[in-house]
Amino acid sequence: MRKAINYINEILGTDITDDHVEIDLGNLPMYITQTYRLYGIELFNRKLILIELKNEDELSILQVEKHIQILKNIFNRTIVLVLENMQAYNRKRLIEKGINFIVPGKQLYLPELLINLKETYTHPAKQKTDNLLPSAQSILLYHIIHRFGNWKLENNSFKEIAQKLNYTPMAITNAVENLKYHELIEVYGEKEKFIKFNLERSELWYTAQQNNLFINPVLKTIYIDNLPDNHFMLYANASALPEYSNMNPSKQKYYAIGKNKFYELQKSNSLINLNDSEGNFTIEVWKYNPEILVEEMGNDLGVVDPLSLYLSLKNNMDERIDMALEQIIEKYIW
Repeated sequence: MRKAINYINEILGTDITDDHVEIDLGNLPMYITQTYRLYGIELFNRKLILIELKNEDELSILQVEKHIQILKNIFNRTIVLVLENMQAYNRKRLIEKGINFIVPGKQLYLPELLINLKETYTHPAKQKTDNLLPSAQSILLYHIIHRFGNWKLENNSFKEIAQKLNYTPMAITNAVENLKYHELIEVYGEKEKFIKFNLERSELWYTAQQNNLFINPVLKTIYIDNLPDNHFMLYANASALPEYSNMNPSKQKYYAIGKNKFYELQKSNSLINLNDSEGNFTIEVWKYNPEILVEEMGNDLGVVDPLSLYLSLKNNMDERIDMALEQIIEKYIW
């Protein structure tokens, strides 16, 4: 089920987490629970239930259709079938019957939400967001931060950018469309596509700021008692500010990790006493991978990049932090 959720987040730019919508399985017939894994999520303020066949070899479209109707009657929610693989004729029958389905990495078909996306198709309406997508923000900040780096975004194709920033080609395509929609870049090239930023780096920053395009990179904050073994994490929040300002280190240790890494650690039970209220260490789960943006910066202390740090703290109510953030802008926005 994690593949399906990651695919939804990737292709729609959402931030569905493991904090899933609770569903009561007590009222379900046994043959339903024996046939499917069920998972509740919230997407665009609507509660959905993802159902995954435990054995895809037993796929029967007629049976699935009946089971989905039973689940709709019980939960009064949108039901979405999740399949790892699908034959073309089954896909056609599901579409003919108007059944919502997801094939991670290949297709997202949700007619009840007016969404039909394939890997070769970019949904234009999704690019018209008020803010930058996490992937788009990652691209923009990389360009601003690595002004003197050897590797330039503008000198590399979409495919090369995807490899460098560890995104799928589809995610980069969506990010580029998002940046283009906000008139921050232009796209050129025929066989291979390239991007060209429309403004100087400082102007890009201030334009995005003035238009409220930037998002807070922090998806959520959690607490743990012990750091996981053999897993590198960057200092964040008040633990990172001393690297970029005159602010003294905080007693509480803050770290940042990308959401994919967090899910891996959570799945392997590597986060001891994980909770959302207190612990020896504070972990910020980021919407994009913070490690990508500090590449080639030469930070010996292993801290998050200064601009994402600024965006994660700009709405704080602490005067000391505000002074530290001003120092970041003076130093890193040219």
